[in-house]
Amino acid sequence: MPIFPSLEGFGPTRDTLHLYAQAVDVFPRAHAAAHPKWWHIGLCWQPGGFTTAEMPLPGGGVFRLVMDFRAHRIELYARGMVAAAWDMSARYTGTALGDSLIAAVAGLGVRGEYLRQRFESRAARAYDKAHAAAWFAAAGLARAVFEQHRANVGEESGPVHLWPHHFDLTAEVFGSRRVEYEEHGQVQSFPSQLNLGFSTGDANHPSPYFYSNPFPFETKKLLGKPLPHGARWQTAPWQGSILPYSEVAGRNDGPTRLLAYVQAVYKAARPILER
Repeated sequence: MPIFPSLEGFGPTRDTLHLYAQAVDVFPRAHAAAHPKWWHIGLCWQPGGFTTAEMPLPGGGVFRLVMDFRAHRIELYARGMVAAAWDMSARYTGTALGDSLIAAVAGLGVRGEYLRQRFESRAARAYDKAHAAAWFAAAGLARAVFEQHRANVGEESGPVHLWPHHFDLTAEVFGSRRVEYEEHGQVQSFPSQLNLGFSTGDANHPSPYFYSNPFPFETKKLLGKPLPHGARWQTAPWQGSILPYSEVAGRNDGPTRLLAYVQAVYKAARPILER
């Protein structure tokens, strides 16, 4: 059975991949057909890597960008062919990579207004192929567990995405309940949902971890619900639950432990997702 590999020392390569993913992401933000749940800006898993949504080309056909972790390249596909490629281990600065991507896409006749602030950086980037490959293996295994859960629950759910903004892998399960929520001074109605995710660390929790974000988060109904060993509920700095990656890494039963965690948070959250 596959096991979750160690991600010790992944930090510098993670920061590089985060920046590169945000450079790739400016294109679907500008050119992909908008999805009401923002799925058009998430990167989708494919064998060996993650791909953007397809985007139209002048005169017909589509293009997309792929982060390939077998060849450690960013590849620009146009009409099904590789039109250009960039070696992720070449220590590009964010600005240099972004400029080169924009020039290559413009060469296909596609131009747009891009959010350059997402990738601009003049510092050379670190990239370790072994660390990148370990992360991709971990992400692929997490995705398989999330997909297994989606198939088991048989409810409305979203595809597993890699979100460039925080560089985390998530799956969404939606409930039938509608929740009124005030945003930017306006009351809007949103579907209840349970987000399941895999983060490689952030300022509040620098080590990798799995998480869940039930919406709405009803403290009295959730905090007393049991979770598997090593997992815990939390209310700050964000509301949800967390399972440290160390609880599954290197263990033969790691995927089983992750699935048990996902099933437990779903069982706890399901009553608040329904009408």
